[in-house]
Amino acid sequence: MTVRRGNVRRRSVRPGRLCRLLALPALASVLAGCGIRPTEVPTDFGPAPSRVRCSLTEPDVSAQASRGMPVQVFLLCGSSLVTVDRTVRVPDGAPDSQRRVLVAQGLLDQLAEAPSAAEKEAGYTTGVRAGLAVSGPRSGDPEDTLRLSSAPGGLTSYALAQIVCTFSDSAAAEGDGSVILGGPGDDRPRRYECTDDVRSRPRDRKPPSSEVADG
Repeated sequence: MTVRRGNVRRRSVRPGRLCRLLALPALASVLAGCGIRPTEVPTDFGPAPSRVRCSLTEPDVSAQASRGMPVQVFLLCGSSLVTVDRTVRVPDGAPDSQRRVLVAQGLLDQLAEAPSAAEKEAGYTTGVRAGLAVSGPRSGDPEDTLRLSSAPGGLTSYALAQIVCTFSDSAAAEGDGSVILGGPGDDRPRRYECTDDVRSRPRDRKPPSSEVADG
């Protein structure tokens, strides 16, 4: 409704609109009294995550094969073990016994290698230290024994879990999901298994092991 008073036009404010206008300062006062600062909408919550945790883009398998033998190693991500694709080089024509040791050493080197930038961004880490070496069986050991330069019992639970699960799923193992490991001392080697419990909780679940018969 428009009211003419003299030569000046005044526009009246509708009752509903007036109530809304009066309510805005009152709402701001209530928020301020509660210690809440009113903000404009939309609120900026920061950039969206650039990569899904524990998820990597699919590797180029053909390109990997040209660099060596494709393998999988177990890295730590979150609270569990997750496989990633890597490669190891093994000389052509190596005897089977030597080949197992060469594959095992290549796997150890890959486990000890610092995760790539993409792997770090996705949350991958490793508990295997650099410089760990592996050798074949000694006299009296089972023929499939792999001896580490550090005693398996002295490794952290997650480092041992990474090694056992990686070896047991490779050409370095017997093929039954277990691996026979020993250390540099005179202790008898033991058979270790990679279980679902170990893969899901490697930080507090060491791989189960059992005694093995003489070779």
